[in-house]
Amino acid sequence: MLQLAVIRQQPGFVKERLKVKNLDAGVAVDTILLLDEQRKKLHLQTEAAQARLNGISKEIGLWIAKGEKARAEEKKQEVSTLKAEIAPLQEKLNQLDQQVHELLVSLPNLPAKEVPPGKSPADNELVREGGQIPKLPGNAQAHWELAKKYNLIDFELGNKITGNGFPVYIHKGARLQRAMIQYFLDFNTKAGFIEYQLPLMVNEASGFGTGQLPDKEAQMYFVTEDKYYLIPTSEVPLTNIYRDVIVKETELPIRMTAYTPCFRREAGNYGKDVRGLNRLHQFDKVEIVQIVQPDKSYSVLEEMVLHVEQLLESLNLQYRILRLCGGDMSFASAITYDFEVFSAAQDKWLEVSSVSNFESFQTNRMKIRYKDEQGKMQLLHSLNGSALALPRILACLLENHQQPDHIALPDVLHSYFGDRAIYG
Repeated sequence: MLQLAVIRQQPGFVKERLKVKNLDAGVAVDTILLLDEQRKKLHLQTEAAQARLNGISKEIGLWIAKGEKARAEEKKQEVSTLKAEIAPLQEKLNQLDQQVHELLVSLPNLPAKEVPPGKSPADNELVREGGQIPKLPGNAQAHWELAKKYNLIDFELGNKITGNGFPVYIHKGARLQRAMIQYFLDFNTKAGFIEYQLPLMVNEASGFGTGQLPDKEAQMYFVTEDKYYLIPTSEVPLTNIYRDVIVKETELPIRMTAYTPCFRREAGNYGKDVRGLNRLHQFDKVEIVQIVQPDKSYSVLEEMVLHVEQLLESLNLQYRILRLCGGDMSFASAITYDFEVFSAAQDKWLEVSSVSNFESFQTNRMKIRYKDEQGKMQLLHSLNGSALALPRILACLLENHQQPDHIALPDVLHSYFGDRAIYG
């Protein structure tokens, strides 16, 4: 959530930056300022009336102590009159508070100055590329064909049990999933991230805290009876660990990682681009999250980008890093770098990770703060990244490492998987 103080001090700047996200926020910002001014005036009126009420209440006690019951009763009548005046003022003040809050939470985060303008993925900026294009055998197949050939994944069985987008991993396919999860977690913990095992459902306050609610409500699975949401990413429960916490500066930076299944409705996504593992309703992902001092968040962002890049390099996959344009960024992000891996058999790039700095957008919603060296309370910054999302990584591993009679595995996975390759 944007800080009201920023809107008060720099309304023109806020409007201009939100245009980079293709949002004309002029009316919303002006309305917030108007309501805020009304609220401040009403707050002064209410405080003045309350001060008079407190003063009269003290007088009543004094008159009673002096035995002047008649005078005390007169003052009690004044109290009743003042209370009747204050009640509608307080009600109006509460309404204004709610109106300002609703407008604030409807505004996305301001994009950082490095974010390029643009409306679609076509406007994203290429930062750098790495890895080599694999040379595939002449009979190369897409991952869904390889999954069937080597009995790794049964998409139809998942459709029978649940529905489309819920694959069943079998035998060596399940073992490879487990191997990648363990390798990713070990890679993260060796870099200093603390591992957590988390709930797979969160309450509304947690969804609101990280910006999934109300922005992505339609894309989340909802447990109606208990009013819980299935998590779309472990970023949500991880970051909410520190909701309403004043963090000691000695505890910073906070570095967390977790593996969880993720659940996304992905409503409206159909067609050839969602075949196989390309887009699922349930998938596995290992996440990294950091909570840091504001003046360090951009250096930490670069560290996290490098961390994910090194992880991809260890898997011998061709990748590229994109800086997302304003129109392709999430509601809560100030800046996002996407990692894409080249799927050789499909001849297309597949997104496998996003690394984002949310600055104080999430921490303002969750009230995650610390006291700086001067003893002043400050909001911290939050960042997160996928390290990594498994489905498309698995798709590219199968496709890019396929040989005529087996699928070779990267060296780093041999000990985790228990073999150097997958054979039929």
